[in-house]
Formats: sequence, C-alpha cells, structure tokens
Amino acid sequence: MQPHPNVRAVQDALADAGALDGAGRPSAVRLLPDTVHTAAAAAEALGVQVGQIANSLIFEADDAPLLVLTSGAHRVDTAGLAASIGVTRLRRATPEFVREHTGQPIGGVAPLGHPAPLRTLVDTALEGYPEIWAAGGVPQAVFPTTYAELLRVTAGTPTEVA
Repeated sequence: MQPHPNVRAVQDALADAGALDGAGRPSAVRLLPDTVHTAAAAAEALGVQVGQIANSLIFEADDAPLLVLTSGAHRVDTAGLAASIGVTRLRRATPEFVREHTGQPIGGVAPLGHPAPLRTLVDTALEGYPEIWAAGGVPQAVFPTTYAELLRVTAGTPTEVA
C-alpha cells in the first residue's frame, strides 16, 4: 500500500534535510495502528512521556500563519506569546486555514512538508528530552527527532510558549 501523500511529503522533507532521531539515525515516519489526535494518546501509543510529544499548532498571527511546536505537557499562553513576538492578534486557526497553509489536517500537522515554509516557534521545554516525537502529516503518523534537529529542519526559533 502506498503511503498517504502527506506522509510521503513529510518523509521526503525529513530526508532532504538529513533529519536525525535521538540515536543519530535518519528520522523516519512511523504509522501507528490507530489515529492519535492528542499528545496523551500519542505518548501512550509510543510508550513515552507526554512532554516528549511536539504538538504542531497553527495560529493566525495578524492574519499570517504561525506554527508553534509545543511540548504536549502544557498549553500555549497565547496572550504572553503574542506580546513576546510582537503581534496584536494571535488566535487558533480554523481547520480550513490550517489545511490551506500546511496541506495537512488538524491532528496530523507535521513540523515540515508544507507547501511553503512557515514561521515556526519551538517550545524550549522540548529541549529537556533526548528524543521527541512529532506528527507525520496525518493523525496516525509520527516521527522521532531531537530538539536541535527540530530547530534546524524547521528554521525554528526557540521560544518559551507556556
């Protein structure tokens, strides 16, 4: 069976970037038996701590897309984040806005593999884990990486988001 086009796009982006997992091996998308729409469900399926899950959240930041990769262990402080990055309006994006800018559905948005690069903030709380897991383009796909690799492959900015 052929992988979903979103999964293929994410795997291609990982390969093109030379992305590595926590053991220094090439990062590969893994399909889980069931969809995982929450950090808790992903952590349980992978046998890792919920904080190791890098949630990919798309926001509208003054009408532009903003990708925030946050630890599954906490929520984004939108007011504090808006003030720290200098935007006047920061709100969770609609499913249509998310799909328009990422080509991926909510619950499966990967940090990369989008039609165009997105401004990306990476939660500094993720730095405390030797390996983290991110979505792979659809709700049942995930891939392992590290904080440093996530910053590198997304050209992300380390940011306190909670």
